[in-house]
Amino acid sequence: MLNQHNFSKKLIKWFQSERAQVAVPGRGNLNPYAIWVAEVMLQQTQVTTVWPYYQRWLHEYPTISRLAVAKQDEVLKSWEGLGYYSRARNLHRGAKFVMDVFDGKLPQEMDALLKIPGIGPYTAAAIASLAFGMKVPLIDGNVLRVFARLTQLKANITLSRTRSDIRAKLVTLIPGKQAAAFNQGLMDLGRVLCTPRNPDCPHCPVNQICQARQAGDMEDYPVKPSRKRIPHYHIVVGLICKDQQVLIQRRPESGLLGGLWEFPGGKIETGETGETALLREVMEETGLEVGLGEKIGTIQHAYTHFKITLTAWFCDWIEGEAQTHAASENRWVSMAELKQFAFPKANLKILELIQQNRTIASG
Repeated sequence: MLNQHNFSKKLIKWFQSERAQVAVPGRGNLNPYAIWVAEVMLQQTQVTTVWPYYQRWLHEYPTISRLAVAKQDEVLKSWEGLGYYSRARNLHRGAKFVMDVFDGKLPQEMDALLKIPGIGPYTAAAIASLAFGMKVPLIDGNVLRVFARLTQLKANITLSRTRSDIRAKLVTLIPGKQAAAFNQGLMDLGRVLCTPRNPDCPHCPVNQICQARQAGDMEDYPVKPSRKRIPHYHIVVGLICKDQQVLIQRRPESGLLGGLWEFPGGKIETGETGETALLREVMEETGLEVGLGEKIGTIQHAYTHFKITLTAWFCDWIEGEAQTHAASENRWVSMAELKQFAFPKANLKILELIQQNRTIASG
């Protein structure tokens, strides 16, 4: 059983001497809004990737009130390339809610924070503990891994029952006035030392009280079900050209990549060629008759739960008015105007291919 004084003292001492000055978005900042933005951006995204987005975001939207009045297209464009775009939409919705309900100030209490759209238990705990010093545990994948190894936890950490038990035990370990240091220290321990593979146990400040370390079976923890095979889809899209403009479509607000713009297209069905699939998808999604033009190229891209191989062609408009069968909005824009819209990363890779091909051709 972990002892609060022994474990917490060692952990906080290590954090304050080794990690407190390390540059991490939101760290050392008592502004609740900045912490909110940082924690949302850091979900499933590496620190090095987040830094430029975090700094630019706080420059463009320095306050909750500024974010609340921004247009969604503006917000999504600022987020472009960071992935998991529902985070940006939720920040935007949450800012409007805070302005309307809390007079523009984030509340301290967990119950109140959880009323804000897009703020779940993790983000609420981050704001409450890091900004306001509330004694609530902050639990992410790193924390679950550290706790499971410290205690040789045999239970499946993906189960809500297991996480509730861990949360209850962590509450007893948090020193009354050092919640922020404790939570950041525990997360950093998992991030830099107690890693999924080849953990750096010799430098761990609590290696003497880690049960998995004593048994030498660190990589057996945490316990979780085996991963399912990630599906792989072959996708085709078309840059439909008409009067020196191309057609882009906005994805519906709900669902994956909601609110972003993209080029018409879809999955290649069994027995189809890429060319046949593209002509079919364009007709189904837009109602347009088009002719295939130059092939742009093929890119690979991975999402959390699936992977895609995406091939793109230029297409020539023949006839028809663009419909919104699979989109919420259509627009015809020039190639130069495309940079004003927020696109999924896979579509951005296609635009990069076009630029590369033009550079090679002009060279």
